[in-house]
Amino acid sequence: MLPPEVMRVLLLIGLAATGYMLIQAWNEDYMQLPIAEYAESPLVAGGTAVSDEQPAIVDIDQPITAGASDVPDAEILETANEVATVTETRADAGTGLAAARLITVVTPTLKVWIDRLGGDVVRVQLPKYPVSSKTPDVPYLLMENSGDHTYVAQSGLMGKDGLDGSGERPLYEADTAALEVAAGEEKTLTLQIEKAGQRVTKTFSFDADSYVVGVDLKLMNLGTVPLEAALFAQIKRDNKPPIIEEGFSFGPRSYLGGALTTPEERYLKVDFDDLDDAALRRTVDGGWIALLQHYFVGAWIASPEESNNFFAQKRNDGHYVFGYTAPKKSVLPGATGHWQTSLYTGPKDQHQLDQLAPNLGLTVDYGFLWWLAVPLFDVLTWFHDWVGNWGLAIVLLTVLVKIVLYPLFNMSYKSMAKLRKVAPELKALQERHADDRQKLSQEMMKLYQKEGANPLGGCLPMLLPMPVFLALYWVLWESVELRQAPFLLWVQDLSAMDPYFVLPLLMGGTMFLQQMMAPAMGDPMQQRMMKLMPVIFTVMFLFFPAGLVLYWLVNNVLSVAQQWYVTRSVL
Repeated sequence: MLPPEVMRVLLLIGLAATGYMLIQAWNEDYMQLPIAEYAESPLVAGGTAVSDEQPAIVDIDQPITAGASDVPDAEILETANEVATVTETRADAGTGLAAARLITVVTPTLKVWIDRLGGDVVRVQLPKYPVSSKTPDVPYLLMENSGDHTYVAQSGLMGKDGLDGSGERPLYEADTAALEVAAGEEKTLTLQIEKAGQRVTKTFSFDADSYVVGVDLKLMNLGTVPLEAALFAQIKRDNKPPIIEEGFSFGPRSYLGGALTTPEERYLKVDFDDLDDAALRRTVDGGWIALLQHYFVGAWIASPEESNNFFAQKRNDGHYVFGYTAPKKSVLPGATGHWQTSLYTGPKDQHQLDQLAPNLGLTVDYGFLWWLAVPLFDVLTWFHDWVGNWGLAIVLLTVLVKIVLYPLFNMSYKSMAKLRKVAPELKALQERHADDRQKLSQEMMKLYQKEGANPLGGCLPMLLPMPVFLALYWVLWESVELRQAPFLLWVQDLSAMDPYFVLPLLMGGTMFLQQMMAPAMGDPMQQRMMKLMPVIFTVMFLFFPAGLVLYWLVNNVLSVAQQWYVTRSVL
């Protein structure tokens, strides 16, 4: 029969595993939309649910009134720069009439639905990022406009003569009902409307290999008086979590909310709760504003040559908007005003984001240890490029960290070995001065000084890896490169928990072995508490990403080997 202590450990681990499985089953049954329904969720255009295959047919002569949340407040333009006057004439291509409200654009990296009402991006899927490794044909849904969830990217012309600011969003005509961009191609989609003495052309540019959609707006003045307008670009979203929430319910929660860059702060978070009481206003040269969630981001990137007014606020209808307005322009008769912006909808690829705009790569949020996480990720990426497996890259990174910290660990393990050496003398002192704790403390300090032992030195092996552990934790949690990355055998997703708890149990076993090799310190109560540490860590690590547990396991194995070698050489 097993000893009582071992039985208690097994019982605790069994209860934790059972609780985890029960909660996981609850989440799958009640908390998340099934993937089949997720893939087929209805798309809403103008308040009407429409299917992917059969877009809604709308009479283009029928006015469609937009809600107040679809256009920023006019007061946002008041802090803009002096109105620029446009006098030159630009060529403008005509477009054909399309009957369908929704236009579908398919590229190797994006599947985008554009509503002709306002020319808004109302749905985005990411074909290269499946919802689950078990369903590789179901792409991740980033943006949508369904009855249960609103997350859309809007843009247009506002101001005194802007068609979007007139109370009705413009219903554009389109040059095609569907657009397909093959690998290596670049294509454009053109929307156009002629109304109120002006012709507005909205052009979307798609690159097959990019998650960036270029948006160009042109206003041609067909009248006899100047027209004044300004570009607005915004993301409208509710504060609900994504339909498919990645990660365990008891695990960490990635940031869900807005962010922008300002002259004062390179990376300023704007949480939904922050906007319940007050709106945000900032003026930035160039700049960007983004909506962040786990692994993915949607962002408007402003022209770096203009001073733009960024805003974030809660609208009366309960939705939140994060966007900016460009400087107003006055377009003289016969002239054409031109505005440009870019929309990014895709993964948090920090290297790609850094190339698009200054500080945009900071949306890959590594927390307060970013200064350590960034080089760790770079080294991890280098190892991955070499071995082709993220799990092996984590093992090599752990070995590298261990080599760098080897001298400090050596000092600690020598101190621990000396403590084991003086353990018999220490026990004799405790028996001799059992009734005089002050005398016992004095004699113990003399013994430690005589033998060169440090009673706190044994804590060093536990504390030294912690900053690396925390930094790597956020690297594994935030880096989309490790999303659904397989390792070996049963570990098919390093960013998720080990489904069979093998790695956490092995990690707990190595912690227990380390503890057995360390000298017993403190009173009996402290010793019992220390014996519980492997159990506590094992239960806690059941819910951690497998990649993180792999790092800690390899670190423990190397520590045990080093501790055994040093102890043997000292004793």
